[in-house]
Amino acid sequence: MALIEIRDLKKIYQMGTEEVRALDGVDLDVEAGEYVAIMGASGSGKSTLMNLLGCLDTPSEGHYRLNGTPVETLDDEALAAIRNREIGFVFQTFNLLPRTSAMENVELPLVYAGHPRRERREQAKRALTRVGLGDRMDHRPNELSGGQRQRVAVARALVNEPSILLADEPTGNLDSTTSGEIMDLFDELSAAGNTILLVTHEPDIAERCRRQVVMRDGKILTDSATAPVPAGAV
Repeated sequence: MALIEIRDLKKIYQMGTEEVRALDGVDLDVEAGEYVAIMGASGSGKSTLMNLLGCLDTPSEGHYRLNGTPVETLDDEALAAIRNREIGFVFQTFNLLPRTSAMENVELPLVYAGHPRRERREQAKRALTRVGLGDRMDHRPNELSGGQRQRVAVARALVNEPSILLADEPTGNLDSTTSGEIMDLFDELSAAGNTILLVTHEPDIAERCRRQVVMRDGKILTDSATAPVPAGAV
């Protein structure tokens, strides 16, 4: 059984008298450990697909199983629980709390999950060390570079040891050198066995992934696997 199983997934919005099919019958399987780029122009459906994969929204029609759980049947409380348990998010804008330290930002998912303080601290330390920020744990976001802030966001996404890491344009606010460093980090996480789905509009970033899914008009246009670009090539 695949980690992600999607069948005939549709998301339909009513805009006045017009029906907008943001997703129009998507089929997709992702196995544990895959490294997938989701690409497409604005309006292609890639962001809608990411929201559904991340359990931030539910489909209008179709089926989505995440680690065996039928997501389309869940209510809001159950969706929140599966998000916290199964999914780590990395966003283009980092989404860090400005007045708290890197450590406290990384601890947040564990606070929501009800872990005791000592356990939270140890897991957050491990996650920050894993992304190369073992010496920046007490720094606030405004004391960190853009690349370091994104590393904090990656550590926060990893701290619960989720089944899937979802990254939405994770290099969009970074210069080319820092983008390469962040992609090196994703490459390392993939090599360690993490399942990563990365939304991007940049072909050179997508080429770092081992599989590229290209969307157009709410459908999957192509789905191809390629040899990954060597680390440091971006």
